[in-house]
Amino acid sequence: MNPALSSYIHTVGRRKTSVVRLYLKSGTGNFTVNRRPWKEYFPAEIYQLEILRPFEVLGLDPSRYDIIAYADGGGIKGQAEALRLAIARAFVQEDESRRPFLRKAGLLTVDSRQVERKHYGHKKARKSFQFSKR
Repeated sequence: MNPALSSYIHTVGRRKTSVVRLYLKSGTGNFTVNRRPWKEYFPAEIYQLEILRPFEVLGLDPSRYDIIAYADGGGIKGQAEALRLAIARAFVQEDESRRPFLRKAGLLTVDSRQVERKHYGHKKARKSFQFSKR
């Protein structure tokens, strides 16, 4: 592990096939995802609001924390939700008394739903080809 990251709190968030490794410490508001500014990586406002939910629930200011995140796999939505889970877990690791507030907001629950595989003789996982009796 990088020695510069040793003072950070390290957590992992997962959603669908996305995995986010997160390093959080109190600082000046530097927030990067895959070495890019997070607002550049997640340009859609709906994902930005989703990522900031743990800060909103706890009434914390994002500019008081330095966050370094590495997102891998899946799509943009899965990565945003995985990042939200990782941030919530980091806050619990920092201060255990925050757990009930994040749990009540549903931010610590892992959404383990995965895409069902395509089945033989079907168009997709559940959808069949049109049936003709005659």
